[in-house]
Amino acid sequence: MARSALTMTAATFAATAAALLLTACGGEDSAPDDIKGAETEASSSSPSASASGAADVKRPDVSLPKDLKLVFDFERPSDTEQAAALEDAANYIRALDHGIAQQDPNDPAYQFYSTGGAKKYAKSQIEAWVKDGWTVTGNDRYFKADIDPVGEGKSVLVSFCRNQAKFYSKKVETGKVNYTDENLDSYQKFSLLMSPSEASSGVWQARQIEVQGRVKECKG
Repeated sequence: MARSALTMTAATFAATAAALLLTACGGEDSAPDDIKGAETEASSSSPSASASGAADVKRPDVSLPKDLKLVFDFERPSDTEQAAALEDAANYIRALDHGIAQQDPNDPAYQFYSTGGAKKYAKSQIEAWVKDGWTVTGNDRYFKADIDPVGEGKSVLVSFCRNQAKFYSKKVETGKVNYTDENLDSYQKFSLLMSPSEASSGVWQARQIEVQGRVKECKG
């Protein structure tokens, strides 16, 4: 599956984020891009309740095949709410990847960790992978996380870099891996508008997503 950069500008994303804070609803969608991820380790498929501050919430399965490895090289924030928002931003990526691995555009995992535009985005991505007969394999790394408050509410903007140089698409029917060389397309920047879930206490959901391609600052 070809890689492509999203077309939503930073100004448009900021305006959408502001609208979400006022309306508490979805907003506009981002254009599709190839989000491909995997699990850090089999034992980490179900995030700890303490990490996200929701001991009594039943979280969905986001475990993935053993040939997928997703690494979040993040420093845990000292602020507990920011830490929970960052963890569930990572869970959104895990959940999206789980849907791709399961070949299920209606997978409950991404629906648990997202709403609005981010939910529609995840569904469209999984549908595209399933339609073309691809799944994912290899290693995927996310790093350089930043968290910024948005407006006067509890919502935060979580952003981080991605290096997908060792992450590949794989044909479901044949198992043939589409290997690619590292280049500037390997480096992306993700921005997720995160807000507390209205349905599950202690859970944060992605409301909107922007992915920028060919980001030089993520390569350095």
